[in-house]
Amino acid sequence: MTSVHNDAYRVVTKALKHAREQAGLTQQDLAKRLNRPQSFVAKYELGERRLDLVEFVTIAQAIGLNPTRLFSRILKDL
Repeated sequence: MTSVHNDAYRVVTKALKHAREQAGLTQQDLAKRLNRPQSFVAKYELGERRLDLVEFVTIAQAIGLNPTRLFSRILKDL
């Protein structure tokens, strides 16, 4: 099983955090859009929680991004 602390996963969490910040959203703002607690956002941004594909898509859309484009950017950094 792959650790949440590997370099590739850090690229994903860094990209999601950067996208959130670029959208001018706080963790609390995004959490409200996701109907989740702020700790959900904090935990995946800190690498304490892994995201599945459906969660990734939902988060990207809540930020206002096309999930495919965001994933393409992430792949370039891997």
